[in-house]
Amino acid sequence: MPVEWVDDAAGPVVRPYAMVRGRTRAQHHVLDLVAFVVTVVDRVRGWLEMEPEHAAILALCRRPLSVTEVAASLDLPVGVIRVLLGDLLDMKAIRIREPAHPHERPSPDLIREVLDGLRAL
Repeated sequence: MPVEWVDDAAGPVVRPYAMVRGRTRAQHHVLDLVAFVVTVVDRVRGWLEMEPEHAAILALCRRPLSVTEVAASLDLPVGVIRVLLGDLLDMKAIRIREPAHPHERPSPDLIREVLDGLRAL
């Protein structure tokens, strides 16, 4: 009798780990959960280690989605998605738009001044 690798209640046991070949981090990139991902190519040619999930991400991100939205849409752990996105970044198949750092955002005082100026018009 063959060994059953899927538990109906728990879902796949090994697949996410296997699809990223045991990697727990992207090789060159650390991606914020709210960073936006957008596809810049239709497909990647000549890349031998591409998983079906890479292709699914390319199809899904034709419009910008956050890293967490990609994970939720593909029903995969965020850690796995980050590794797959790192692969696609290395292939230059996607672009990532990171959120602005808090020190780069305008201060609440500046925003109030702009609003007051707009109201005065």
